[in-house]
Amino acid sequence: MAYSIDLREKVIAYLAKGHSMREAQEAFSIGLSTVNNWQQKHKKTGDLKPKQRCFTFRKLDPEKLKSYVEEHPDAYLKETGKFFGCSGMAVLKAFRRLKITRKKNHKVQRAKARAGS
Repeated sequence: MAYSIDLREKVIAYLAKGHSMREAQEAFSIGLSTVNNWQQKHKKTGDLKPKQRCFTFRKLDPEKLKSYVEEHPDAYLKETGKFFGCSGMAVLKAFRRLKITRKKNHKVQRAKARAGS
């Protein structure tokens, strides 16, 4: 989790008052490299906002995955992963990002169970 912008501004103000980076590190209980990075970023851009993480799909194109699920609604994660060249866990994580829930259709198994009894 990123440090708050408020803390970052306090550290930069502390440094502006003439304190050293090591003093800032001890006063705010943060790493020396963190203080240095914030100071460098403030000098270059004047901004202290943390970087935005970018989420990308490496092997699983969201549109292709959605169309595959529509065509193969009862495919297992392992089968879907084999089709896309990745693991079943990667497929599961992609489903979670896309908010796709997986519910198997067990009507066939129930019908067989009833016929056998």
